[in-house]
Amino acid sequence: MTTITSSATFLNRKKALEKEHTNLIELKNEPLGNAGNGIFERYKNPVVTAAHVPLNWRFDLNETTNPFLQERIGINAAFNAGAMKWNGKYLLAVRVEGIDRKSFFAIAESPNGIDNFKFWDKPCVIPQTEDPDTNVYDMRLIQHEDGWVYGIFCTERKDPKAPKGDTSSAVANAGIVRSKDLINWERLPDLISNTGQQRNVVLHPEFVNGKYALYTRPQDGFIDVGSGGGIGLGYVDDMTNPVVKDEKIIFGKQYHTIYELKNGLGPAPIKTKKGWLHLAHGVRNTAAGLRYTLYVFMTDLNDISKVIHVPAGHFMGPEGIERVGDVSNVLFSNGWIEDEDGTVYIYYASSDTRMHVAVSSVEKLIDYASNTPVDTFISAGSVNTIIKQIEKNNAI
Repeated sequence: MTTITSSATFLNRKKALEKEHTNLIELKNEPLGNAGNGIFERYKNPVVTAAHVPLNWRFDLNETTNPFLQERIGINAAFNAGAMKWNGKYLLAVRVEGIDRKSFFAIAESPNGIDNFKFWDKPCVIPQTEDPDTNVYDMRLIQHEDGWVYGIFCTERKDPKAPKGDTSSAVANAGIVRSKDLINWERLPDLISNTGQQRNVVLHPEFVNGKYALYTRPQDGFIDVGSGGGIGLGYVDDMTNPVVKDEKIIFGKQYHTIYELKNGLGPAPIKTKKGWLHLAHGVRNTAAGLRYTLYVFMTDLNDISKVIHVPAGHFMGPEGIERVGDVSNVLFSNGWIEDEDGTVYIYYASSDTRMHVAVSSVEKLIDYASNTPVDTFISAGSVNTIIKQIEKNNAI
């Protein structure tokens, strides 16, 4: 009778974990293959999940201190990633959430933008302010014309005004870091705004009249929008003293639309010859809870405060397994990459759980934004829009 030693058990489990992890990382991705809507192509597999997180982050690989090779640091989800092209690679600044509910940022890199995403050796180290972040999440990466790469993220802290016994009320603001190598991050002061709590803040990639332009999403409370909401635009003279001035809403909420409850910008906009392409999220309330979808709009090339095109409805909503997760029925995006040939990689998270990719192009997105019918905001108007298209097709 052969006796399997504890050492052999440890080694066999380690080999099995390594094989499983390698197979996941190296899994080839492919388009779903259906005819789709002609605007973008979804890909079959999620590009980053909790299981993509390196084994040596999660497991103590020392047999003496972990003889059963148990997972010591559990990871719950990997989602809401900023994105950029860097040294020829496709990078995601992933929000990694541990089972302790704390989120942190980590860079995952792919050679082609659709699969083989591997995390860098260590998570990002974000310097702290005098008032430490309780939680951080949803970083936008912006390569600004001033030469810095900025990471703008949500910093969350307990609300100091919360009544005794209230352990959930929070205050949200925009935290700001910058880097030249995406490894060493310089912490700048948090955003200073007079319009309430700020989440989903995005830096415009170019100066506007010599100032930094920021898209904001002011709201009265951490969860409750109150009188706030909508995509705002304000200006900062100096990012080392980020006081937002002249802030105004450029895309507000609208009754009985996909953005009736709140909306906010996703990644930084893409500059095109026809205007600035924007990807945003819209939120509406349903009997099953909040529903997050993505929508596209365009602003004027020379006046970024002027919205020039808004297709009706959502650009992308959750489908299939995307509907299921920690916070179900949610799509959220804070990262996309425009390639040199005009291909656009749209990175989106589903249900606060995992990352996906859809592929389009600047040309397709401009066509979609410019030529899709607008919302009439009433049912009769929607019917009239359909009839016009039917009659147009009948005339062919």
